[in-house]
Amino acid sequence: MTPPRLALSGITKAYGSVVASNDVSLTILPGEIHGLLGENGAGKSTLMKVIYGSVRPDKGEVRWNGQRVRIDSPRAARALGVSMVFQHFSLFESLTVAENVLLGLPTSMTLAKVNQRLAQLASEYGIELDPQRPLHSLSVGERQRVEIARALMTDPKLLILDEPTSVLTPQAVQRLFVTLRQLASEGTSIVYISHKLDEVRALCSRCTVLRGGRVTGTDIDPRQHDNAGLARLMVGEEPQKLERKPNQVAHAPALEVRRLSLPCADPYGTTLQEIALSVHPGEIVGIAGVSGNGQQELVAALSGEDARTHGDTVLLFGKPIGGMSPHVRRSQGMRVVPEERLGRGAVPPLALAKNTLLTRSESLGRFGLIRNKDLIEDTSGLLRRFRVKADGPGAAARSLSGGNLQKFIVGRELEAKPTVMIASQPTWGVDVGAAAQIRAGLLALRDAGCAVLVISEELEELFELSDRLFVIAGGKLSPSLPIEQATVAQVGVWMSGAWPGSEAAHG
Repeated sequence: MTPPRLALSGITKAYGSVVASNDVSLTILPGEIHGLLGENGAGKSTLMKVIYGSVRPDKGEVRWNGQRVRIDSPRAARALGVSMVFQHFSLFESLTVAENVLLGLPTSMTLAKVNQRLAQLASEYGIELDPQRPLHSLSVGERQRVEIARALMTDPKLLILDEPTSVLTPQAVQRLFVTLRQLASEGTSIVYISHKLDEVRALCSRCTVLRGGRVTGTDIDPRQHDNAGLARLMVGEEPQKLERKPNQVAHAPALEVRRLSLPCADPYGTTLQEIALSVHPGEIVGIAGVSGNGQQELVAALSGEDARTHGDTVLLFGKPIGGMSPHVRRSQGMRVVPEERLGRGAVPPLALAKNTLLTRSESLGRFGLIRNKDLIEDTSGLLRRFRVKADGPGAAARSLSGGNLQKFIVGRELEAKPTVMIASQPTWGVDVGAAAQIRAGLLALRDAGCAVLVISEELEELFELSDRLFVIAGGKLSPSLPIEQATVAQVGVWMSGAWPGSEAAHG
């Protein structure tokens, strides 16, 4: 019999008192697309880092094609034929896209060949990238595309994909699936980690479930379960069901943007062109689009991070706020969940309690003095209510998994009782249970009369939440589309800029 491509047995890895992987065993067969499921903090990323050589296990054995191996570095993993797309990126800010891709390839590869291959990937899979752009100028979604491109260039024997489709249009997702099935038919083994259970059921023939660092399910055929059943296996219960009540929309807009045009501040950014939208109290307005089409620039203009807005191009309850700082906008009821968790949503080395103070002032006394007892209690309550797995309020933000940090940031802003909420990628990288909780929180804000703007690359999320929908492409905004008139196929076409009346539609 052909031995497994990869066999792990008894893998254990602890970080201090936290056991991330506890006696985990996993078998991946040649040519298999194997799903790995689990809630945030279940140990999926730690296990994959063990396979990729970026984390060394405390105990356990790794076998590759039946032979015991020691994978003590990513270079050793790549030499075997292992390639990985991380949810948290392993990229260098100061290098270009092409240079970052080249670092993960054999020494025989040149920059010229990388440029040529990137162009091929763009045409084959819809992974559009400018090889000469510095990495620091890319959005989160564009950085994920760099990781996917680099992985596909290595001709991997085992390809690990951690949340790979959040940056792709529905059409590009289908093209990627065709590619993955073709790779599997040629013998490549694929480990597919995703919170999008529809994708897991469509793509994977077998799944392993992790919970609390332990394997709680093996040899599970996801095609034999519905999404609720898979969610129950992952988190022990079915996710919260969302109830969208008929909304009561106020006549006057809470947030209004009037023909906002902003040249890109970064030479590789996106220029905003004649952006016009309104969000009324009691409604959720969604903005769909492929990452890198002006979402970051729009959020920066609305939040006050980009202070170049002027006059009455942006209004809050009818009053111009152009040029006002984020602090002033917060004081007037606006709250923002940024796309970038570490660096914008939270300061990595600071404790969670200190990160609470970044946007919340309930624990401040007279003259700005911090009431530490209140701060600890407030932060502890936030961690408890949003089920954030962390070592208490004193834990550094960077010590949390991506999903748990996202729950903390979203919870911090939801509980501030905003009158206008702007949420960019609110459930990126969080498990199905946490995503349902966050979405329910946004719906509760809307039902309480808050004006909510959700910018997301998750079409399922936008269809679930939005009352109206826009699409952004190339820095331009589509016409408003009532959600009951929208279809996934239509929005996917509009993501290319081809909505009625646009230049792309006439071209």
